[in-house]
Amino acid sequence: MRKLAIGAALSGSLALAGIAAPAASAATPNLVFSDVTVNKGKAIVVGTTKTVNVPVTYTLTRPADLVIDNKKTFAAVMLYRGTLRTLDNELDPEVMPTCTTTSTTDTTVTESCSETIPVDPDEYLYDSADATTWKAAGLYAHFDATVSDDFLSSESDVAIWGNLTTAKVQRAAKLTVDASPEPAITGKTITVKGKLTRANWETGTYSGYKGQKVVLQFRTEGTSTYKNVKGITSGTGGALSTTVKASKTGYYRFVFAGTTTTAAAKATGDHIEVDPPATKL
Repeated sequence: MRKLAIGAALSGSLALAGIAAPAASAATPNLVFSDVTVNKGKAIVVGTTKTVNVPVTYTLTRPADLVIDNKKTFAAVMLYRGTLRTLDNELDPEVMPTCTTTSTTDTTVTESCSETIPVDPDEYLYDSADATTWKAAGLYAHFDATVSDDFLSSESDVAIWGNLTTAKVQRAAKLTVDASPEPAITGKTITVKGKLTRANWETGTYSGYKGQKVVLQFRTEGTSTYKNVKGITSGTGGALSTTVKASKTGYYRFVFAGTTTTAAAKATGDHIEVDPPATKL
């Protein structure tokens, strides 16, 4: 796969420039990237190991005489954090976009394009600062070089149109739950424990998320709807613990609504049997 990383592209042209002065760059063509949609408008939720493939769609209007061959001339949409002057991080497609012509004029061609940006947390997300709102940019790049033992000629042109739209990148979260004792006795205390953790891209593990509001919910056996029981706050290491009075057999779970940096999460319901108190003889 050919990676369209701006850093790699620029480093390639700079390497040539270090050998000899490059030929004058060609005039940058007028490209218009519009209607850019990242991940169908949803947040990009990333864990610690699995690559998340982010779909991107957009409309590209280019000069009719510009040939984008994906060999020497490229066009795509990238995601970046920071500014174009000082990129803090970037995410790029690794496979060429697919474009279909939708209309033409004497001077322009308009295409409907789609691409996929793979987000590998181990390779592309470095620290907690990456859990934020990113921007989308349109990229045009042209590189050409002739190199032999006796002659070198190079031509390069890179243009980026920034701030086309935004996309939120969030850490994935996990919740566990365990209700005890089992079975419980009607009217007696049930202790419900669990843990709230979220992806830590620096360590490649899930770390406890302290100080977050979490809701305990209960679903009576034989029904399909969970109802709120009470709210609690996660403690050290994301620990969760609370008590309730046993009344019915069913399922307990914790629910986390999420934050700007961390995605919402729900624990898989933990079943607990509630028996009536023993009859005194």
